[in-house]
Amino acid sequence: MIIDLLLISALGFLGSFGHCLGMCGPLTVAFSVSDESLSPGKIPWQFHLLLNLGRILSYALIGAMIGGLGSVLIAGGQMAGIGSIFRQGIAIFTGILLIILGLAQINPTVFHRFPIIHPLSPKNLHDHLSKWMVNLSLQNHFFTPILLGLIWGLIPCGFLYTAQIKAAETGNLGLGMLTMLAFGIGTFPTMLGVGLLTGKFTADRRSQLFRMGGWITLLIGILTLLRTGNHVDYTGYGSLISLMFTLIARPISRLWSQPLKYRRFLGVGAFVLAIIHTVQMLDHTFQWNLTAFEFMIIQHQLGIIAGGLALLLMIPAAITSFDHIQSYLGIVWRKIHLLAVPALILIVIHALLIGSNYFGRFDLTFFDQLRGFIFIIVTLMVLLIRYLSIWSLLGLEKFYVAPLKQK
Repeated sequence: MIIDLLLISALGFLGSFGHCLGMCGPLTVAFSVSDESLSPGKIPWQFHLLLNLGRILSYALIGAMIGGLGSVLIAGGQMAGIGSIFRQGIAIFTGILLIILGLAQINPTVFHRFPIIHPLSPKNLHDHLSKWMVNLSLQNHFFTPILLGLIWGLIPCGFLYTAQIKAAETGNLGLGMLTMLAFGIGTFPTMLGVGLLTGKFTADRRSQLFRMGGWITLLIGILTLLRTGNHVDYTGYGSLISLMFTLIARPISRLWSQPLKYRRFLGVGAFVLAIIHTVQMLDHTFQWNLTAFEFMIIQHQLGIIAGGLALLLMIPAAITSFDHIQSYLGIVWRKIHLLAVPALILIVIHALLIGSNYFGRFDLTFFDQLRGFIFIIVTLMVLLIRYLSIWSLLGLEKFYVAPLKQK
Protein backbone atom coordinates (compact mmCIF):
# COMPACT_ATOMS: atom_id res chain seq x y z
CA MET A 1 0.00 0.00 0.00
CA ILE A 2 2.94 2.33 0.65
CA ILE A 3 3.98 2.00 -3.00
CA ASP A 4 0.41 2.85 -4.08
CA LEU A 5 0.43 5.99 -1.95
CA LEU A 6 3.85 7.07 -3.24
CA LEU A 7 2.72 6.61 -6.85
CA ILE A 8 -0.50 8.55 -6.24
CA SER A 9 1.50 11.33 -4.56
CA ALA A 10 3.96 11.39 -7.48
CA LEU A 11 1.02 11.55 -9.89
CA GLY A 12 -0.37 14.55 -8.03
CA PHE A 13 3.02 16.30 -8.00
CA LEU A 14 3.86 15.80 -11.69
CA GLY A 15 0.32 16.38 -12.95
CA SER A 16 -0.05 19.57 -10.95
CA PHE A 17 2.53 21.33 -13.15
CA GLY A 18 0.27 21.00 -16.16
CA HIS A 19 -3.36 20.41 -15.28
CA CYS A 20 -3.60 22.20 -11.93
CA LEU A 21 -1.65 25.25 -13.14
CA GLY A 22 -3.95 25.52 -16.13
CA MET A 23 -7.32 25.01 -14.41
CA CYS A 24 -6.71 26.13 -10.82
CA GLY A 25 -3.72 28.46 -11.19
CA PRO A 26 -5.80 31.47 -12.29
CA LEU A 27 -8.23 30.73 -9.45
CA THR A 28 -5.39 30.77 -6.92
CA VAL A 29 -4.09 34.07 -8.28
CA ALA A 30 -7.60 35.52 -8.07
CA PHE A 31 -7.81 34.53 -4.41
CA SER A 32 -4.49 36.27 -3.73
CA VAL A 33 -5.62 39.47 -5.42
CA SER A 34 -8.91 39.45 -3.53
CA ASP A 35 -7.21 39.15 -0.13
CA GLU A 36 -7.38 42.81 0.92
CA SER A 37 -5.60 42.12 4.23
CA LEU A 38 -2.28 41.84 2.43
CA SER A 39 0.13 44.75 2.26
CA PRO A 40 1.51 45.60 -1.20
CA GLY A 41 4.29 43.20 -2.12
CA LYS A 42 3.58 40.89 0.82
CA ILE A 43 3.66 37.15 0.05
CA PRO A 44 0.30 35.53 1.09
CA TRP A 45 1.89 32.48 2.72
CA GLN A 46 -0.69 32.13 5.49
CA PHE A 47 -3.66 32.56 3.15
CA HIS A 48 -2.36 30.01 0.62
CA LEU A 49 -1.33 27.57 3.34
CA LEU A 50 -4.82 27.54 4.86
CA LEU A 51 -6.39 27.48 1.40
CA ASN A 52 -4.48 24.38 0.36
CA LEU A 53 -4.93 22.65 3.70
CA GLY A 54 -8.67 23.11 3.26
CA ARG A 55 -8.46 21.68 -0.26
CA ILE A 56 -6.46 18.65 0.89
CA LEU A 57 -8.88 18.10 3.80
CA SER A 58 -11.74 18.13 1.30
CA TYR A 59 -9.92 15.53 -0.83
CA ALA A 60 -9.38 13.32 2.25
CA LEU A 61 -13.05 13.51 3.27
CA ILE A 62 -14.16 12.63 -0.25
CA GLY A 63 -11.67 9.76 -0.32
CA ALA A 64 -13.06 8.44 2.97
CA MET A 65 -16.60 8.59 1.58
CA ILE A 66 -15.63 6.84 -1.65
CA GLY A 67 -13.57 4.20 0.15
CA GLY A 68 -16.35 3.68 2.69
CA LEU A 69 -18.88 3.17 -0.09
CA GLY A 70 -16.56 0.62 -1.65
CA SER A 71 -16.22 -1.22 1.67
CA VAL A 72 -20.02 -1.41 1.99
CA LEU A 73 -20.29 -2.93 -1.49
CA ILE A 74 -17.48 -5.40 -0.84
CA ALA A 75 -18.88 -6.40 2.56
CA GLY A 76 -22.23 -7.23 1.01
CA GLY A 77 -21.75 -11.02 0.96
CA GLN A 78 -19.47 -13.97 0.45
CA MET A 79 -18.00 -12.33 -2.64
CA ALA A 80 -16.19 -9.91 -0.31
CA GLY A 81 -13.08 -12.09 -0.01
CA ILE A 82 -9.76 -10.77 -1.28
CA GLY A 83 -9.81 -13.29 -4.12
CA SER A 84 -13.53 -12.96 -4.85
CA ILE A 85 -14.87 -12.50 -8.35
CA PHE A 86 -16.54 -9.23 -7.32
CA ARG A 87 -13.38 -7.72 -5.87
CA GLN A 88 -11.25 -8.90 -8.79
CA GLY A 89 -13.85 -7.39 -11.11
CA ILE A 90 -13.50 -4.03 -9.35
CA ALA A 91 -9.71 -4.25 -9.69
CA ILE A 92 -9.94 -5.10 -13.41
CA PHE A 93 -12.43 -2.29 -14.11
CA THR A 94 -10.34 0.19 -12.11
CA GLY A 95 -7.12 -0.87 -13.84
CA ILE A 96 -8.59 -0.52 -17.33
CA LEU A 97 -10.09 2.87 -16.49
CA LEU A 98 -6.79 4.13 -15.08
CA ILE A 99 -4.95 2.93 -18.19
CA ILE A 100 -7.41 4.85 -20.38
CA LEU A 101 -7.02 7.99 -18.25
CA GLY A 102 -3.24 7.63 -18.31
CA LEU A 103 -3.14 7.31 -22.09
CA ALA A 104 -5.44 10.32 -22.41
CA GLN A 105 -3.12 12.30 -20.13
CA ILE A 106 -0.05 11.27 -22.16
CA ASN A 107 -1.75 12.15 -25.44
CA PRO A 108 -5.03 14.10 -25.04
CA THR A 109 -6.07 13.37 -28.64
CA VAL A 110 -6.08 9.59 -28.17
CA PHE A 111 -9.51 9.43 -26.51
CA HIS A 112 -10.75 12.88 -27.48
CA ARG A 113 -14.24 11.60 -28.28
CA PHE A 114 -14.30 8.69 -25.88
CA PRO A 115 -17.35 9.31 -23.62
CA ILE A 116 -15.91 7.80 -20.43
CA ILE A 117 -13.20 10.45 -20.28
CA HIS A 118 -15.67 13.33 -20.12
CA PRO A 119 -18.79 11.66 -18.67
CA LEU A 120 -20.15 14.68 -16.83
CA SER A 121 -18.95 17.57 -19.01
CA PRO A 122 -18.00 19.42 -15.81
CA LYS A 123 -16.74 22.63 -17.39
CA ASN A 124 -19.87 24.72 -16.66
CA LEU A 125 -20.05 23.50 -13.07
CA HIS A 126 -16.32 24.24 -12.71
CA ASP A 127 -16.85 27.79 -14.01
CA HIS A 128 -19.85 28.48 -11.74
CA LEU A 129 -18.08 27.21 -8.62
CA SER A 130 -14.96 29.19 -9.52
CA LYS A 131 -16.90 32.46 -9.83
CA TRP A 132 -18.74 31.82 -6.57
CA MET A 133 -15.47 31.06 -4.78
CA VAL A 134 -13.85 34.27 -6.03
CA ASN A 135 -16.81 36.24 -4.66
CA LEU A 136 -16.52 34.36 -1.36
CA SER A 137 -12.82 35.23 -1.16
CA LEU A 138 -13.80 38.92 -0.93
CA GLN A 139 -15.18 38.23 2.56
CA ASN A 140 -12.36 39.08 4.97
CA HIS A 141 -12.74 36.45 7.72
CA PHE A 142 -10.12 34.20 9.32
CA PHE A 143 -12.01 31.08 8.20
CA THR A 144 -12.39 32.23 4.58
CA PRO A 145 -9.32 30.44 3.12
CA ILE A 146 -10.19 27.13 4.86
CA LEU A 147 -13.79 27.35 3.61
CA LEU A 148 -12.58 28.20 0.11
CA GLY A 149 -10.25 25.20 0.18
CA LEU A 150 -13.04 22.85 1.28
CA ILE A 151 -15.22 24.01 -1.61
CA TRP A 152 -12.27 23.95 -4.01
CA GLY A 153 -11.86 20.23 -3.36
CA LEU A 154 -15.40 19.67 -4.69
CA ILE A 155 -14.73 21.17 -8.12
CA PRO A 156 -15.15 18.50 -10.86
CA CYS A 157 -11.78 17.66 -12.39
CA GLY A 158 -10.80 14.91 -14.81
CA PHE A 159 -7.32 14.74 -13.28
CA LEU A 160 -8.84 14.31 -9.82
CA TYR A 161 -10.98 11.41 -11.06
CA THR A 162 -7.84 9.28 -11.37
CA ALA A 163 -7.15 9.44 -7.64
CA GLN A 164 -10.84 9.05 -6.79
CA ILE A 165 -11.06 5.87 -8.87
CA LYS A 166 -8.06 4.46 -7.01
CA ALA A 167 -9.64 5.44 -3.68
CA ALA A 168 -12.82 3.57 -4.62
CA GLU A 169 -10.79 0.49 -5.56
CA THR A 170 -9.30 0.27 -2.05
CA GLY A 171 -12.70 -0.68 -0.66
CA ASN A 172 -11.71 0.77 2.71
CA LEU A 173 -12.67 4.04 4.41
CA GLY A 174 -9.21 4.66 5.87
CA LEU A 175 -7.27 3.65 2.76
CA GLY A 176 -9.58 5.72 0.57
CA MET A 177 -8.89 8.74 2.76
CA LEU A 178 -5.12 8.09 2.68
CA THR A 179 -5.19 7.73 -1.12
CA MET A 180 -6.81 11.13 -1.63
CA LEU A 181 -4.63 12.64 1.11
CA ALA A 182 -1.49 11.42 -0.70
CA PHE A 183 -2.79 12.87 -3.97
CA GLY A 184 -3.50 16.22 -2.32
CA ILE A 185 -0.05 16.32 -0.71
CA GLY A 186 1.47 15.68 -4.15
CA THR A 187 -0.29 18.73 -5.60
CA PHE A 188 0.51 20.89 -2.55
CA PRO A 189 3.97 22.27 -3.53
CA THR A 190 2.81 23.52 -6.94
CA MET A 191 -0.46 25.04 -5.77
CA LEU A 192 1.18 26.67 -2.74
CA GLY A 193 3.84 28.33 -4.85
CA VAL A 194 1.79 28.94 -7.99
CA GLY A 195 1.99 32.71 -7.64
CA LEU A 196 5.78 32.58 -7.30
CA LEU A 197 6.78 29.70 -9.55
CA THR A 198 4.45 29.82 -12.54
CA GLY A 199 6.86 31.96 -14.51
CA LYS A 200 9.75 29.61 -13.81
CA PHE A 201 8.30 26.81 -15.95
CA THR A 202 7.64 27.13 -19.67
CA ALA A 203 4.40 25.78 -21.13
CA ASP A 204 6.39 23.02 -22.81
CA ARG A 205 8.04 21.97 -19.52
CA ARG A 206 4.69 21.93 -17.71
CA SER A 207 3.24 19.81 -20.50
CA GLN A 208 6.11 17.32 -20.21
CA LEU A 209 5.67 17.01 -16.45
CA PHE A 210 1.90 16.57 -16.81
CA ARG A 211 2.39 13.82 -19.40
CA MET A 212 4.97 12.17 -17.16
CA GLY A 213 2.19 12.03 -14.59
CA GLY A 214 0.16 10.23 -17.26
CA TRP A 215 2.83 7.53 -17.37
CA ILE A 216 2.45 7.09 -13.61
CA THR A 217 -1.33 6.81 -14.02
CA LEU A 218 -0.75 4.20 -16.71
CA LEU A 219 1.66 2.32 -14.43
CA ILE A 220 -0.84 2.38 -11.54
CA GLY A 221 -3.50 0.97 -13.87
CA ILE A 222 -1.24 -1.82 -15.12
CA LEU A 223 -0.16 -2.74 -11.59
CA THR A 224 -3.79 -2.78 -10.46
CA LEU A 225 -4.59 -5.27 -13.22
CA LEU A 226 -1.65 -7.43 -12.17
CA ARG A 227 -2.83 -7.69 -8.57
CA THR A 228 -4.35 -11.01 -7.48
CA GLY A 229 -5.36 -12.58 -4.19
CA ASN A 230 -1.76 -13.68 -3.71
CA HIS A 231 0.94 -11.20 -2.69
CA VAL A 232 2.34 -9.64 -5.82
CA ASP A 233 5.18 -7.18 -5.45
CA TYR A 234 4.27 -4.00 -7.30
CA THR A 235 7.81 -2.73 -7.48
CA GLY A 236 9.09 -5.88 -9.19
CA TYR A 237 6.44 -5.69 -11.89
CA GLY A 238 6.90 -1.93 -12.19
CA SER A 239 10.62 -2.39 -12.80
CA LEU A 240 9.99 -5.11 -15.37
CA ILE A 241 7.36 -3.13 -17.29
CA SER A 242 9.47 0.05 -17.26
CA LEU A 243 12.49 -1.86 -18.58
CA MET A 244 10.41 -3.43 -21.35
CA PHE A 245 9.17 -0.02 -22.49
CA THR A 246 12.74 1.29 -22.33
CA LEU A 247 13.96 -1.45 -24.69
CA ILE A 248 11.18 -1.05 -27.28
CA ALA A 249 11.02 2.77 -27.14
CA ARG A 250 13.49 3.39 -29.99
CA PRO A 251 12.40 0.76 -32.59
CA ILE A 252 8.68 1.62 -32.27
CA SER A 253 9.12 5.41 -32.04
CA ARG A 254 7.87 5.95 -35.59
CA LEU A 255 4.60 4.28 -34.62
CA TRP A 256 4.47 5.54 -31.03
CA SER A 257 6.85 8.32 -30.04
CA GLN A 258 5.90 8.82 -26.39
CA PRO A 259 8.03 6.02 -24.83
CA LEU A 260 11.15 7.40 -26.55
CA LYS A 261 10.54 10.87 -25.07
CA TYR A 262 10.53 9.39 -21.59
CA ARG A 263 12.99 6.54 -22.17
CA ARG A 264 15.52 7.87 -19.67
CA PHE A 265 12.82 8.32 -17.05
CA LEU A 266 11.59 4.77 -17.70
CA GLY A 267 15.09 3.29 -17.54
CA VAL A 268 16.13 5.03 -14.34
CA GLY A 269 12.68 4.34 -12.92
CA ALA A 270 13.16 0.63 -13.63
CA PHE A 271 16.42 0.69 -11.68
CA VAL A 272 14.94 2.60 -8.73
CA LEU A 273 11.98 0.21 -8.54
CA ALA A 274 14.39 -2.75 -8.70
CA ILE A 275 16.30 -1.33 -5.72
CA ILE A 276 13.06 -0.88 -3.76
CA HIS A 277 11.99 -4.41 -4.72
CA THR A 278 15.30 -5.80 -3.46
CA VAL A 279 14.98 -3.98 -0.14
CA GLN A 280 11.42 -5.26 0.25
CA MET A 281 12.57 -8.82 -0.42
CA LEU A 282 15.36 -8.54 2.15
CA ASP A 283 12.98 -7.07 4.71
CA HIS A 284 9.80 -9.13 4.23
CA THR A 285 11.13 -12.42 2.87
CA PHE A 286 14.51 -12.76 4.57
CA GLN A 287 14.00 -10.28 7.45
CA TRP A 288 17.62 -9.33 6.75
CA ASN A 289 18.75 -12.86 7.66
CA LEU A 290 20.71 -13.83 4.55
CA THR A 291 21.50 -17.29 5.94
CA ALA A 292 17.88 -18.18 5.11
CA PHE A 293 19.02 -18.40 1.47
CA GLU A 294 20.74 -21.72 2.25
CA PHE A 295 17.43 -23.32 3.25
CA MET A 296 15.57 -22.36 0.08
CA ILE A 297 14.93 -24.94 -2.63
CA ILE A 298 17.37 -24.83 -5.54
CA GLN A 299 14.77 -23.35 -7.92
CA HIS A 300 14.16 -20.37 -5.65
CA GLN A 301 17.89 -19.94 -5.04
CA LEU A 302 18.48 -19.73 -8.79
CA GLY A 303 15.67 -17.18 -9.04
CA ILE A 304 17.26 -15.01 -6.35
CA ILE A 305 20.67 -15.22 -8.05
CA ALA A 306 19.13 -14.24 -11.41
CA GLY A 307 17.45 -11.22 -9.81
CA GLY A 308 20.69 -10.14 -8.14
CA LEU A 309 22.65 -10.38 -11.39
CA ALA A 310 19.95 -8.38 -13.19
CA LEU A 311 20.26 -5.60 -10.61
CA LEU A 312 24.05 -5.52 -11.04
CA LEU A 313 23.69 -5.23 -14.84
CA MET A 314 21.30 -2.28 -14.44
CA ILE A 315 23.72 -0.24 -12.32
CA PRO A 316 26.12 0.89 -15.13
CA ALA A 317 23.26 2.13 -17.30
CA ALA A 318 21.60 3.95 -14.40
CA ILE A 319 24.72 5.85 -13.30
CA THR A 320 25.55 6.91 -16.88
CA SER A 321 22.09 8.27 -17.73
CA PHE A 322 23.28 11.87 -18.13
CA ASP A 323 23.79 13.93 -21.29
CA HIS A 324 27.40 14.89 -20.57
CA ILE A 325 28.35 11.28 -19.78
CA GLN A 326 26.67 10.13 -23.00
CA SER A 327 28.70 12.65 -25.00
CA TYR A 328 31.91 11.73 -23.20
CA LEU A 329 31.57 7.95 -23.64
CA GLY A 330 30.38 8.04 -27.25
CA ILE A 331 29.81 4.57 -28.72
CA VAL A 332 30.78 2.94 -25.41
CA TRP A 333 27.68 4.51 -23.85
CA ARG A 334 25.37 2.48 -26.09
CA LYS A 335 27.25 -0.73 -25.29
CA ILE A 336 26.80 -0.04 -21.59
CA HIS A 337 23.08 0.51 -22.01
CA LEU A 338 22.72 -2.70 -24.03
CA LEU A 339 23.29 -4.47 -20.72
CA ALA A 340 19.58 -3.83 -20.20
CA VAL A 341 18.86 -6.71 -22.61
CA PRO A 342 20.46 -9.48 -20.49
CA ALA A 343 19.10 -7.70 -17.41
CA LEU A 344 15.57 -8.12 -18.76
CA ILE A 345 16.14 -11.81 -19.47
CA LEU A 346 17.46 -12.35 -15.93
CA ILE A 347 14.52 -10.45 -14.41
CA VAL A 348 12.09 -12.68 -16.30
CA ILE A 349 13.96 -15.80 -15.13
CA HIS A 350 13.82 -14.42 -11.58
CA ALA A 351 10.05 -13.88 -11.81
CA LEU A 352 9.37 -17.27 -13.40
CA LEU A 353 11.42 -19.27 -10.90
CA ILE A 354 10.32 -17.56 -7.70
CA GLY A 355 7.05 -15.79 -8.62
CA SER A 356 3.96 -17.16 -6.87
CA ASN A 357 1.90 -16.77 -10.06
CA TYR A 358 4.28 -18.68 -12.32
CA PHE A 359 6.60 -21.64 -11.76
CA GLY A 360 7.57 -20.68 -8.21
CA ARG A 361 4.55 -22.28 -6.54
CA PHE A 362 4.79 -25.63 -4.82
CA ASP A 363 1.28 -26.59 -5.98
CA LEU A 364 1.76 -25.68 -9.64
CA THR A 365 -1.53 -25.41 -11.59
CA PHE A 366 -2.38 -25.26 -15.28
CA PHE A 367 -3.08 -21.52 -15.03
CA ASP A 368 0.31 -20.92 -13.39
CA GLN A 369 1.96 -22.67 -16.33
CA LEU A 370 -0.20 -20.75 -18.82
CA ARG A 371 0.72 -17.40 -17.23
CA GLY A 372 4.37 -18.43 -17.29
CA PHE A 373 4.31 -19.26 -21.00
CA ILE A 374 2.46 -16.01 -21.82
CA PHE A 375 5.11 -14.15 -19.82
CA ILE A 376 7.85 -15.82 -21.89
CA ILE A 377 6.08 -14.99 -25.17
CA VAL A 378 5.70 -11.30 -24.22
CA THR A 379 9.40 -11.15 -23.32
CA LEU A 380 10.39 -12.72 -26.64
CA MET A 381 8.24 -10.18 -28.47
CA VAL A 382 9.99 -7.32 -26.65
CA LEU A 383 13.40 -8.70 -27.61
CA LEU A 384 12.47 -9.47 -31.24
CA ILE A 385 10.99 -5.99 -31.80
CA ARG A 386 14.51 -4.61 -31.50
CA TYR A 387 15.69 -6.41 -34.68
CA LEU A 388 15.19 -5.00 -38.19
CA SER A 389 15.03 -8.52 -39.67
CA ILE A 390 11.77 -9.20 -37.80
CA TRP A 391 10.21 -6.01 -39.13
CA SER A 392 11.41 -6.90 -42.65
CA LEU A 393 9.93 -10.38 -42.33
CA LEU A 394 6.56 -8.78 -41.61
CA GLY A 395 6.97 -6.19 -44.39
CA LEU A 396 7.09 -3.35 -41.86
CA GLU A 397 10.73 -2.31 -42.22
CA LYS A 398 9.74 1.27 -43.17
CA PHE A 399 8.41 1.76 -39.64
CA TYR A 400 11.55 0.50 -37.89
CA VAL A 401 13.81 3.08 -36.25
CA ALA A 402 17.48 2.11 -36.15
CA PRO A 403 19.83 3.30 -33.38
CA LEU A 404 21.73 6.51 -33.99
CA LYS A 405 25.37 6.07 -34.94
CA GLN A 406 27.66 7.56 -32.34
CA LYS A 407 31.27 8.53 -32.76
